Amino acid sequence: MTNTPDKADHLSDSETLLAILEKQRKAHFNDGSVSLEKRRDRLNRLIALTCENADAIADAISEDYGGARSRHTTLATEVVAKIHGMEYARDRLEEWTKPESRESNELPRKAGATSFVLYQPKGVVGLISPWNMPFGLTVSPLTSVLAAGNRAMIKLSEFTPVLGLLLQRLVRDYFAEDEIAVILGGPDVGRTFAQLPFDHLIFTGSTKVGRQVMEAAARNLVPVTLELGGKSPVIVGATADLDSVAQRLAYGKLLNGGQLCLAPDYVLMRREDEQALIDKLAARVEAMFPKLRENADVTGIISKQHFDRLTGYVDEARSKGAKVTAIGDHQHVDGVTKSYRMPIYVVQNVTSDMQLMQEEIFGPVLPIVTYESIADGLSFIRRGTKPLAIYYFGNDAAEEQMVCDHTESGGFTVNDLYQHYLQEDLPFGGVGSSGMGAYHGRDGFVEMSHARAVFRQVPGVMPSPTLSAPFAPNIMELFQKEITSRKTAGNH
Repeated sequence: MTNTPDKADHLSDSETLLAILEKQRKAHFNDGSVSLEKRRDRLNRLIALTCENADAIADAISEDYGGARSRHTTLATEVVAKIHGMEYARDRLEEWTKPESRESNELPRKAGATSFVLYQPKGVVGLISPWNMPFGLTVSPLTSVLAAGNRAMIKLSEFTPVLGLLLQRLVRDYFAEDEIAVILGGPDVGRTFAQLPFDHLIFTGSTKVGRQVMEAAARNLVPVTLELGGKSPVIVGATADLDSVAQRLAYGKLLNGGQLCLAPDYVLMRREDEQALIDKLAARVEAMFPKLRENADVTGIISKQHFDRLTGYVDEARSKGAKVTAIGDHQHVDGVTKSYRMPIYVVQNVTSDMQLMQEEIFGPVLPIVTYESIADGLSFIRRGTKPLAIYYFGNDAAEEQMVCDHTESGGFTVNDLYQHYLQEDLPFGGVGSSGMGAYHGRDGFVEMSHARAVFRQVPGVMPSPTLSAPFAPNIMELFQKEITSRKTAGNH
């Protein structure tokens, strides 16, 4: 275990950041294609960093959460699951990096020419990670970055300073600065970081900041992967098992205090099932977490600012006629531990003008929207922005297909929460305002690689007569025949 340094090395000014970028880019060019051995070595060192410092990582994140971060959550979601992802990529590198054969056009193919795609490293990737899963959502995209043979500069959130100090020190212990560098600092540093001429930039965070990051990157034509968020609905069909829905909601809405980009944002269901689900949810929460405010397995809200934002949503909804039910006991501001643990607030009779129906909630507040028919429910979803995830519960294959066909989202999970994210062989990413691009597994490897088209002609083959002057007298007649034949085919 490595001791945390006493103070951060912010490396924050533009000139210093550019110097690190150029140092990494020079090392990248010297690497050339980046061998399998180097890629495996870097992933093995990332695995070692994670395994050998798991307790220190959990301690640091807990301190950033005012002592109210579930150790189980940290080890399960940010450590063990990410180690599996690192190993998954490492063990498949040989397969992923093989040249991918493609079909050449007819004439060059007959002459013996070949076509293929090489997946080559892009170079230096910038990575801006969030505060809600500060280690896991750093090392998960970093796994794709390293698997593809790139180097990385990482900007950590200012809301997790203790982990930031630790991770900056750990990265220096396990990696050279021209491989990975960790940058700390506030919003000004983040803006400077986003403006650097990276070869690719990954951002995880809010849609609002994602727009700013994309605008900054566009000035240097830097391609971006944006993992944002949005209002991910849970659709409860008529054939759904309400006990199963309640169990998943109890876990999913309190996991990390609901502070997850994939957290179920609201429930869409039939009115006749509404109260039964609320009763089952209350029973399930009581069984899982009989004492919320004293329970080390429950994660609190990260700061008073976010705590006040969430309680503000609830108070405003109540003032506009919503019915609010608190499931679990309530922890108010604690000046000693600062553990802002909250119950699940179930909010009924919501209207579209309420803040909790306009903003991503990012906490244990659960609005319920009722529908007359599943088609009406899907229309409600389509009136909003495209979410990062849609969760459907039901045992009706036709209805499930209807939900899938008539909605758009980054991912889709049936009869569960989060599971599409946990599968390493599925891409993780958003669509529209919930993001663009993806990482995880081979999809992340491809995203962080340049797909380089390669065509190899056989030596001595003469160029096509259609492209080499002086052109044959009948060449224009040949072109016209090609065009006319296709016009005729199109008419049939």
